[in-house]
Amino acid sequence: MKNVTNLFLVSLLSGITTLGAYKLFFEDNLENSKSIVTTAPQIQTKNVGLSAETIDFTEAAELALNQVVHVKNVTYRTVYNPIDFFYGNRSGQAQPQIGTGSGVIISEDGYVVTNNHVIQGATELEITLNNKKSYPAKLIGSDSKMDIALLKVETDEKLPYAVFADSDQVKVGEWVLAIGNPYNLNSTVTAGIISAKARNLDTSGIQSFIQTDAVVNPGNSGGALVNTRGELVGINTMISSNTGSYVGYSFAVPSNITRKIIEDIMEFGNVQRGILGIEGRELNGAASKELNLSETQGFYVNKVTKNSGAEKAGIKSGDVIVKLDNQNVTSFAELSGYVNTKRPNDEINVTVNRDGKRLTIPVKLTKKELLNYEFYGLELEDLETADKQRFKLKQGVKIKDITNEKLAPYADELKGSIILSIDGVKATDLETISRGLGSKTEKEGVRVELMLRNGQVMRIIL
Repeated sequence: MKNVTNLFLVSLLSGITTLGAYKLFFEDNLENSKSIVTTAPQIQTKNVGLSAETIDFTEAAELALNQVVHVKNVTYRTVYNPIDFFYGNRSGQAQPQIGTGSGVIISEDGYVVTNNHVIQGATELEITLNNKKSYPAKLIGSDSKMDIALLKVETDEKLPYAVFADSDQVKVGEWVLAIGNPYNLNSTVTAGIISAKARNLDTSGIQSFIQTDAVVNPGNSGGALVNTRGELVGINTMISSNTGSYVGYSFAVPSNITRKIIEDIMEFGNVQRGILGIEGRELNGAASKELNLSETQGFYVNKVTKNSGAEKAGIKSGDVIVKLDNQNVTSFAELSGYVNTKRPNDEINVTVNRDGKRLTIPVKLTKKELLNYEFYGLELEDLETADKQRFKLKQGVKIKDITNEKLAPYADELKGSIILSIDGVKATDLETISRGLGSKTEKEGVRVELMLRNGQVMRIIL
């Protein structure tokens, strides 16, 4: 019994000693380490919000569905009976050709915006609302370059209309809905995200599309791209596809550009285009290395157009444009997209990098029609309607004057001729020419296809 008692006392004493040592040593070290613990970085978490509980498209869809209309385009094509044609009967029979698309109501009194290619060549136009009511429509105006058209229907009913969002503020990854009438399936809604902004597809017109992965198919053209509040951020215009059907990405004209075009048509009857008056190229790693620049983003100014707002404000060759007002510029698409929302005589602040310094220069935009383009000793101007009719052309640029000494002996023959293409690229207008030649210098040769005043087509190398 005594041995058991002694063993118990030894065990108790050992435990007390161990606890005391732990308290003395470890707690003292914990006190000394408190500053490390309390200053450790805190991990911040953010809910992405992809669950069905946090995203609800129903209100936006319900709102926008009533703002989107079905557009029917009727054209007539003359069909000839081969036997009658053989015996000299040239009268033929007119047969209707029906095309369909979508449109968006933008005012309660019946203005509707759609794509130009939806209504192009139409003899008759009809729109059908989501409530199945149909109205004849008339064309108020269109802009083939930006692929936007404005229609009007007459009704005493106040129509539901779309509210424009600021497309410059949409973000990549933001949810959007595409609403339209693909394959004549009325009131179709698809969802996706903004995949990219200011997408350049190298078309002859708009260079600054909103790209989305919302499903868009033939018939969706002219329909609405809306945000989760039901506000209009773009007009669905085209898809990238080898089959003609949706394969992953679709493209919309931004709402800011759309709004500017329709406001111009309403106020002036045509689109007022303001331009900076510069030529050049967008920067990337290869271009920056070639030009010996430290910047890899922005728009490099290769040449400034005579008498343009850029020249008068002091923009110089070698400047790198990095911002227009508060909009960053990392590509030509971003630059042209912003300028396309402005009119002649609008003033914008152009921020450039020049010799390692950042300068902000106010520039008043010039009216496109007032400027000529000069390159390789050729002074060029856009083709007028009378010239298009005379030469039976839809596009081209006219040689106004010759300052190239090598071409001086042929000046009389070349003046008034029409340039059809340069280096295989169609000469749609001056803007196309300046964009295509912006990265070239006059030391590089170019192949020019042109039509002389007598209608003869010839090719020269400058």
